[in-house]
Amino acid sequence: MSTVVLARRSPGTALLVRLAVRRDRVLVPVWLAVLLLVDLASAASVPGLYPTEADRVRAAEAINASPGIIALYGPVLDVHSTGELAMTKMTVLYALFVAAFFVVLIRRHTRAEEENGQTELVGGTAVGRDAPLLAAVVVGAGLALALGSLAAVVDGLGGLPATGSLAFGASWAGIGLVATAIAAVACQLSASARTCGAVAAGAIGILYLVRAVGDTSVSWLSWVSPYGWSTQLRAWSGPRWWVLGLYVALAVLLLITAQVLRSHRDLGSGLLAARPGPAAGSRYLASPLALELRLNGLALGVWSVALGGTGFVLGAIVPGIGRLLDSPSAQAMIERLGGVGAIQDALVAAELSIVAVVVTCFGIAVVSRAANDETDGRTDLVMTDAASRGGAFGAIATVAFGGTAWLMVLAGTAIGLGHGERIGAAVGAGLAQLPAVWLVTALALLCLAMAARTAVLGWALVGAFVSLGQLGDLLRLPGSVTGLSPYSHVPAVPAVSFDAAPELALAAVTVATVLAAWTRYRTRDIG
Repeated sequence: MSTVVLARRSPGTALLVRLAVRRDRVLVPVWLAVLLLVDLASAASVPGLYPTEADRVRAAEAINASPGIIALYGPVLDVHSTGELAMTKMTVLYALFVAAFFVVLIRRHTRAEEENGQTELVGGTAVGRDAPLLAAVVVGAGLALALGSLAAVVDGLGGLPATGSLAFGASWAGIGLVATAIAAVACQLSASARTCGAVAAGAIGILYLVRAVGDTSVSWLSWVSPYGWSTQLRAWSGPRWWVLGLYVALAVLLLITAQVLRSHRDLGSGLLAARPGPAAGSRYLASPLALELRLNGLALGVWSVALGGTGFVLGAIVPGIGRLLDSPSAQAMIERLGGVGAIQDALVAAELSIVAVVVTCFGIAVVSRAANDETDGRTDLVMTDAASRGGAFGAIATVAFGGTAWLMVLAGTAIGLGHGERIGAAVGAGLAQLPAVWLVTALALLCLAMAARTAVLGWALVGAFVSLGQLGDLLRLPGSVTGLSPYSHVPAVPAVSFDAAPELALAAVTVATVLAAWTRYRTRDIG
């Protein structure tokens, strides 16, 4: 009976699904490409580093001997399994990125559209009350299954066993389903899309931390979190197929909860009542810069906490890198590179290169939020007062560039603290990544300057540069192609000496890009 009632209240669902797919034609392929390319790189890398089973066993035992690595990646339950060693990072840590992707997607097609009035306009046509939520869930579930299937294929192409590849892909699909359901529940709680996103991100972060505690101390907690299920599935060593049912059961329970919550609130509202603001706005919000800081302050705080904690854990892994690389081929590589100290420096540089890509996403998020404000008409309202185009553009650029600089300094400091020494070197290494981060952010700003609707191309640029720069060796791309990525020109400090020439070149291109963006922004129509 409930299914029939839901179907009657959800006409137009198929049309909304088609609309969502069309709107996501850039965002979804970029996310899928990045996740799958990193997955392929991980699957294909282990045979070269650990050519014998004894080498792989020693590496797996070294992982299990480090609480910091287990907290970040999860344990290797079968030290003889090549698949478990190859997919250590993918199983838990990158499943966190998978979940973030689905939260962004579901929020975009539910609460964000409801907040800007699109859902109300669509609701005036032959579209049922529950169709928007149902359409978003259908899109999320379909993409989860597609991602899981593609991950299984990619792992097989990387040389891993077919059964394990299928089970691993199913775990990613399960994480996608659970994240879809978590986001659906969160989007019923507040009228603010930003608050709903923060609630969903907080819930996912708590589940990740619960899994970390379970894997390092209280073992039963690993069964409380979906991230623990990804490890307990034992995809690469006799899969427990029944564990996949836990993902489905939790997702169904949460989706039913989301539907019940949706039925008890009005369109445009949330179950948590919005707190009324003051009768008069603060004088500190009189400038566009103060407004941008207020709008992005919560996000910057969340990013700071997340990167600070992650950076500390990454730094704690550095001292134990020598135990992970104790195969003959790895030892030969260590000697060629100058010993364990050089390897530790190389690991710090590698960690910060990944952090730089993540931090770039904050800068692009600031630009994308400004684009949404413009398309929703809020930028017009701001400019009807004393704000100028220059003030608005400068505020967006200041928050984007300043926020990314702060996050890179914070990440470098956290890695240095986790390592326990050479904090200044880690901070300097973080700052060395800034020109590349700023250049990609400037390109996103240029996309915004061309038109608000093209700001989404900033996400495509990140995906393209990661694919070119970070995975160029795996794909055997020529240097002329991989060199298109700004990240490929940053010196790997502290593993190598600082080189000012590429940094200055990136900075010069960044300045030119920002000037080009301002030239376009000051002359085009707003909105």
